[in-house]
Amino acid sequence: MAGETDKIVNILVCFFLGYLGIHRFLKSYWLSGFVWLCTGGLFGIGWIIDLIWIILDKPLIWPK
Repeated sequence: MAGETDKIVNILVCFFLGYLGIHRFLKSYWLSGFVWLCTGGLFGIGWIIDLIWIILDKPLIWPK
């Protein structure tokens, strides 16, 4: 149940505050969060992609 609640919270945070990168700061992605904050979610494109990735349970950064 906690995992489902976390996912819903992540979706809502990304939907409403994604252009500020808050969802990335919450996941401790400080550098990309700062980039999102300065560029408005990579001019809106990165924000929409992140929202889709969170809905599909994909990681926000690519594995090394």
